[in-house]
Amino acid sequence: MSQRLDHVVIAVRDLDAATRAYQRLGFTLTPRGHHSLGSSNNLAMFGTDYLELLGVEPRNAHLPTADWGHPPGLAGLVFKVPDAEAAYAQLRERGVEVEGEAPRAFHRPVTLPDGSSQDARFSTVRVATQRIANGRVFLCQHFTPQLVWQPAWQDHPNGVNAVAEYAYVSTDPEADSAVLREAFPDLQWRTLAEGRGYAAGLEGGAEVRYLTPEGFQAHYGVAPADANYKGTSRAAGLTLVTRDLQALRALLERNGVRIAHDDGARIVVAPADAEGVALAFRAA
Repeated sequence: MSQRLDHVVIAVRDLDAATRAYQRLGFTLTPRGHHSLGSSNNLAMFGTDYLELLGVEPRNAHLPTADWGHPPGLAGLVFKVPDAEAAYAQLRERGVEVEGEAPRAFHRPVTLPDGSSQDARFSTVRVATQRIANGRVFLCQHFTPQLVWQPAWQDHPNGVNAVAEYAYVSTDPEADSAVLREAFPDLQWRTLAEGRGYAAGLEGGAEVRYLTPEGFQAHYGVAPADANYKGTSRAAGLTLVTRDLQALRALLERNGVRIAHDDGARIVVAPADAEGVALAFRAA
């Protein structure tokens, strides 16, 4: 089963405000999309993965399928699979609890750069929510990837072209990483220095980290967002790859975005300026 990152999800309370915030950070965002399940999104498309700002517009707030029910912030780690049915069966065979009796199919209209509209179609397999305290882990099969990865949407003023890292902050990194160890037994985990947690590399070069609170502070240079979280872990940090770190510094300064941490190799924007995410950028 694929261990390749498909996308990451940032849950937001106000999509319009989140869109403005991420445009200030230098992202080109897709037009607003509306899922058949009731949620809405704007995407920042990269080379083979993407970032999703996900929220619920007021007109759909009554729909039970629309809201994930988690605090805002980094909330979804999504793996790319060629066959959702096969992935569902493999997870069940490995003893990983999944939601539903089959993968969930859904769609959303996509307004393309030429002004036309077509339906993007997906099928997802979600790890049971009781295994993920604050957010979700799921696998996604794209039936229409050509509608989503449009060159016009992959060119960002901040130079970002890939997701490098998805990081959890955890008081028990070994226990909290167990769900990924079970789902993807071939992942090679390494222990980080000074007992600061664990990391595993994915296909394609991205990495997942489970960091202690001290490890998170040391790695990102900022504290994770403070919100009403439950359990022992939550996704809190995201690192993206940019073509030009110096140009990114200049862009953030022009747009009035405060740099919370800059060690020369990475620039970090504080959670307060990135919808609850400690958002780091590093050079390719």
